[in-house]
Amino acid sequence: MSDLSLTILAETANDAQAIERLHERTFGPGRFVLSAYRLREHVDHLLDLSFTARIGTLLVGSVRQLPILIGDTKALMLGPLTVEPPFRSRGVGRALLDRALRTPKSRGTVSWCWSVTKPITAVLVSRLFPRDGPSMPGPVDYGRLLVAELVDGAFTDVSGAIRPDWSMAR
Repeated sequence: MSDLSLTILAETANDAQAIERLHERTFGPGRFVLSAYRLREHVDHLLDLSFTARIGTLLVGSVRQLPILIGDTKALMLGPLTVEPPFRSRGVGRALLDRALRTPKSRGTVSWCWSVTKPITAVLVSRLFPRDGPSMPGPVDYGRLLVAELVDGAFTDVSGAIRPDWSMAR
């Protein structure tokens, strides 16, 4: 983004409509049948762990994080991450991803979001799932299902179904 001044900010409630329009343009109506969208139906993403990318006042990208459970382990599902087509391949997506992963890690694995006894230690996104690991509902390309540990070794013994964290339901 050397030729453009990019600002990454925490998402606010006022960003919702602009982000929904961005999702409509970039993902289309078929997005609602995807397994990841099914997980998002009744549990809201976390505003303070979700981010927007702007050039001036123009929204050019967004990334959201949703509280999930993998078996009994609290985690975050990163996504959707999207960038307006004219701004792709300019580092916007990378900047959003870096900020989304850095923020919970800097907050002590975001244990403050839920309970101190079960802090979040992983975010679905950055390295391949083991084949015998957690299972996602619906049709899934497990080659695209990734994990980033916020604490080294946090994902070692994690197993079970990936589902919304219903304790955070609206």
